[in-house]
Amino acid sequence: MNPEAILKKGLNEIGLSCSQGQINAFMTYLSELKKWNRTYNLTALKTDGDIIIKHFLDSLLYLRAIPSGSFKIADVGSGAGFPGIPLKIVCPEIEITLIEPSWKKSAFLRHIVRVLGLKGIGVLESRLEDIGKTYEKTYDVILSRATFKIKDFLKRACPYIKEGGRLVLSKGPRFSEETKMVDAVEKVLKLELPFIEVGMNRLPAQRNLVVLKC
Repeated sequence: MNPEAILKKGLNEIGLSCSQGQINAFMTYLSELKKWNRTYNLTALKTDGDIIIKHFLDSLLYLRAIPSGSFKIADVGSGAGFPGIPLKIVCPEIEITLIEPSWKKSAFLRHIVRVLGLKGIGVLESRLEDIGKTYEKTYDVILSRATFKIKDFLKRACPYIKEGGRLVLSKGPRFSEETKMVDAVEKVLKLELPFIEVGMNRLPAQRNLVVLKC
């Protein structure tokens, strides 16, 4: 299958529909990411299928853990824009801040935001704990695909979350021991990436989203 067909099939399998304009935005994103990746090594994934399934579609699974509507969201350790940019493409009404300390990844984020013409999205070249008092109590949701221990994420993220806001953290298969030691855990969503045959059969990959309250 070509990249557009892979994306459309995957969106169908996770129950989402996109306009052709949004599909085109994802294809531009894919092209620019591969181009920059040759020089800056932004992601270890190289093939169209892997990037679409394990980055684009995986990012969209976060929609199961965040409320619908116009909210302010921070994506911590955004890397090459995951999950923040796919979420913004699909839900243009949300405001997103991409927080990424690496200068080369931040440069790519600013580039792709400009190329896609995205509005209501900003890039902070910083670690979360260093973004400062200006951003305290700013966000409705703070989420991350980066590797954080739950307690560390709570300590770093809670100053920046609004009252009643939520934190969403991706965890691997051994997350249960961590959740037992943290009272802030609200729920755990066990989700799977879609099964798509792209050159070879792939087993579904599980994504554990831990939803926390401050």
